Amino acid sequence: MSETEQSLFDAPPIAEQERMVEAILFAAAEPVTVAELERRMPHGCDPAEALAYLRRRYEGRGVRIVRVGDAWAIRTAPDLGYLMQKEVIEQRKLSRAAIETLAIIAYHQPVTRAEIEEIRGVAVSRGTIDQLLEMEWIRFGRRRMTPGRPVTFVVTESFLDHFGLESARDLPGLKDLRAAGLLDSRPLPGALATPGDEDEASGQTELFED
Repeated sequence: MSETEQSLFDAPPIAEQERMVEAILFAAAEPVTVAELERRMPHGCDPAEALAYLRRRYEGRGVRIVRVGDAWAIRTAPDLGYLMQKEVIEQRKLSRAAIETLAIIAYHQPVTRAEIEEIRGVAVSRGTIDQLLEMEWIRFGRRRMTPGRPVTFVVTESFLDHFGLESARDLPGLKDLRAAGLLDSRPLPGALATPGDEDEASGQTELFED
């Protein structure tokens, strides 16, 4: 193979790979995985290494390269989010039942419908599940290897992206939610306790009531 032919298989310099990754993330409507970056970039490129360099380059800037689940995206720096408030329009409000159902799925995924109903203490309507599926904040997970093979629900990358989370492990604890005024101070059943809140889970009072 000649030197010219060999050069066709050489990967671009890492600086050029950074530019490629930056361009793809900037134009993408949804977060992009490393595997997708690799498929789009020339042969021999290392998108993971290019991402690492690019993330450092964006440190301290108005936008950042952030991880969303298993994918990557360009997002506004958290401390500048207030500048975007006028650009955000709330199209629809979630019902209390939908908020409670979403919270249970987020903290207990993968979780079945029966388990959601057991935690809430009331039945979950099909409309509530359908609304969350339509918003693409939850999706179907794997079926349980139990009688009836019930389907489970998990939150989506769209949910994580909306709330600026890398994974469901980054969800705030119960104490944080109470401090923010999103939960009342009643004791929680053990089924809904999150790590670090075991001392608050001794009560038997239901968290959700209809």
